[in-house]
Amino acid sequence: MTDQGVDSRPRISAAVVVQRGRVLMVRRRIAEGSLSWQFPAGKIESGESPEGAAVRETLEEAGLCVAAVRSLGERVHPDTHRHMSYIACEVVSGTAHVADRDEVAEVTWCAHSEILAYVPAGLFPPVQEYLDGVLPR
Repeated sequence: MTDQGVDSRPRISAAVVVQRGRVLMVRRRIAEGSLSWQFPAGKIESGESPEGAAVRETLEEAGLCVAAVRSLGERVHPDTHRHMSYIACEVVSGTAHVADRDEVAEVTWCAHSEILAYVPAGLFPPVQEYLDGVLPR
Protein backbone atom coordinates (compact mmCIF):
# COMPACT_ATOMS: atom_id res chain seq x y z
CA MET A 1 0.00 0.00 0.00
CA THR A 2 1.32 3.47 -0.86
CA ASP A 3 1.04 6.65 1.15
CA GLN A 4 -0.58 9.14 -1.22
CA GLY A 5 0.48 12.04 1.01
CA VAL A 6 4.19 11.44 0.41
CA ASP A 7 5.86 13.00 -2.64
CA SER A 8 7.85 10.23 -4.32
CA ARG A 9 9.83 12.67 -6.48
CA PRO A 10 13.52 13.10 -5.57
CA ARG A 11 14.39 15.58 -2.85
CA ILE A 12 16.02 18.85 -3.88
CA SER A 13 19.07 20.55 -2.40
CA ALA A 14 19.72 24.28 -2.85
CA ALA A 15 23.07 26.03 -2.39
CA VAL A 16 23.00 29.42 -0.68
CA VAL A 17 26.34 30.77 -1.91
CA VAL A 18 27.58 34.08 -0.53
CA GLN A 19 30.65 35.92 -1.78
CA ARG A 20 31.74 39.56 -1.41
CA GLY A 21 28.47 40.61 0.21
CA ARG A 22 26.16 39.08 -2.41
CA VAL A 23 24.25 35.83 -2.85
CA LEU A 24 24.33 33.76 -6.04
CA MET A 25 21.07 33.38 -7.97
CA VAL A 26 20.37 31.51 -11.20
CA ARG A 27 17.51 32.09 -13.63
CA ARG A 28 16.04 28.86 -14.97
CA ARG A 29 15.30 28.50 -18.66
CA ILE A 30 11.96 26.99 -17.58
CA ALA A 31 10.36 28.43 -14.46
CA GLU A 32 9.11 26.10 -11.72
CA GLY A 33 5.71 27.43 -10.77
CA SER A 34 6.18 31.15 -10.18
CA LEU A 35 9.90 30.68 -9.59
CA SER A 36 12.24 32.00 -12.23
CA TRP A 37 15.24 33.12 -10.14
CA GLN A 38 16.44 30.77 -7.43
CA PHE A 39 19.52 29.37 -5.76
CA PRO A 40 21.53 26.74 -7.63
CA ALA A 41 19.60 23.56 -6.88
CA GLY A 42 18.79 20.09 -8.06
CA LYS A 43 17.92 16.52 -7.23
CA ILE A 44 19.73 14.71 -4.45
CA GLU A 45 21.07 11.58 -6.14
CA SER A 46 20.86 8.12 -4.57
CA GLY A 47 23.48 7.84 -1.83
CA GLU A 48 24.25 11.58 -1.97
CA SER A 49 23.91 13.95 0.98
CA PRO A 50 22.08 17.28 0.67
CA GLU A 51 25.46 18.99 1.14
CA GLY A 52 27.02 16.93 -1.66
CA ALA A 53 24.12 17.70 -3.99
CA ALA A 54 24.36 21.45 -3.28
CA VAL A 55 28.09 21.42 -4.07
CA ARG A 56 27.59 19.36 -7.27
CA GLU A 57 24.64 21.42 -8.53
CA THR A 58 26.51 24.70 -8.04
CA LEU A 59 29.40 23.40 -10.14
CA GLU A 60 27.08 22.00 -12.82
CA GLU A 61 24.86 25.08 -13.08
CA ALA A 62 27.14 28.02 -12.28
CA GLY A 63 30.66 26.66 -12.75
CA LEU A 64 31.68 27.44 -9.16
CA CYS A 65 33.52 25.05 -6.88
CA VAL A 66 31.99 25.54 -3.43
CA ALA A 67 32.22 23.92 -0.02
CA ALA A 68 29.19 23.23 2.15
CA VAL A 69 29.35 25.20 5.40
CA ARG A 70 26.14 24.17 7.17
CA SER A 71 22.52 23.20 6.72
CA LEU A 72 20.03 26.07 6.94
CA GLY A 73 16.97 23.85 7.19
CA GLU A 74 14.43 21.83 5.24
CA ARG A 75 10.84 22.32 4.11
CA VAL A 76 8.25 21.35 1.55
CA HIS A 77 8.36 24.28 -0.87
CA PRO A 78 4.98 26.04 -0.91
CA ASP A 79 5.10 26.65 -4.67
CA THR A 80 6.68 23.48 -6.10
CA HIS A 81 5.64 21.09 -3.28
CA ARG A 82 9.12 19.53 -3.43
CA HIS A 83 11.06 18.56 -0.31
CA MET A 84 13.91 21.09 -0.11
CA SER A 85 17.18 21.22 1.82
CA TYR A 86 19.02 24.56 1.98
CA ILE A 87 22.81 24.49 2.41
CA ALA A 88 25.03 27.50 3.13
CA CYS A 89 28.13 27.29 0.92
CA GLU A 90 31.33 29.24 0.43
CA VAL A 91 33.24 29.70 -2.81
CA VAL A 92 36.43 27.67 -3.10
CA SER A 93 37.33 28.60 -6.70
CA GLY A 94 35.97 29.70 -10.03
CA THR A 95 33.89 32.50 -11.46
CA ALA A 96 30.12 32.23 -11.70
CA HIS A 97 28.82 31.77 -15.23
CA VAL A 98 26.10 29.85 -17.05
CA ALA A 99 27.66 26.39 -17.04
CA ASP A 100 24.53 24.40 -18.00
CA ARG A 101 22.92 26.20 -20.93
CA ASP A 102 20.08 23.66 -21.09
CA GLU A 103 18.86 24.49 -17.57
CA VAL A 104 20.19 27.96 -16.73
CA ALA A 105 19.62 31.16 -18.70
CA GLU A 106 21.50 33.60 -16.47
CA VAL A 107 23.44 33.92 -13.22
CA THR A 108 23.79 36.97 -10.98
CA TRP A 109 25.15 38.02 -7.61
CA CYS A 110 22.28 39.63 -5.70
CA ALA A 111 22.64 42.25 -2.95
CA HIS A 112 20.50 42.03 0.20
CA SER A 113 18.36 44.96 -0.99
CA GLU A 114 17.63 43.15 -4.28
CA ILE A 115 16.39 39.82 -2.91
CA LEU A 116 12.68 40.63 -3.16
CA ALA A 117 13.11 41.80 -6.77
CA TYR A 118 14.43 38.33 -7.64
CA VAL A 119 12.21 36.30 -5.28
CA PRO A 120 9.01 38.37 -4.77
CA ALA A 121 7.36 35.74 -2.55
CA GLY A 122 10.29 35.98 -0.13
CA LEU A 123 12.71 33.38 1.09
CA PHE A 124 12.38 30.45 3.49
CA PRO A 125 12.69 32.23 6.91
CA PRO A 126 15.86 30.37 8.05
CA VAL A 127 17.54 31.27 4.73
CA GLN A 128 16.45 34.90 5.05
CA GLU A 129 17.77 34.99 8.64
CA TYR A 130 21.11 33.58 7.49
CA LEU A 131 21.38 36.15 4.67
CA ASP A 132 20.33 38.95 7.06
CA GLY A 133 23.34 38.00 9.18
CA VAL A 134 25.96 37.66 6.42
CA LEU A 135 24.98 40.23 3.79
CA PRO A 136 25.54 43.97 4.29
CA ARG A 137 22.44 46.12 4.24
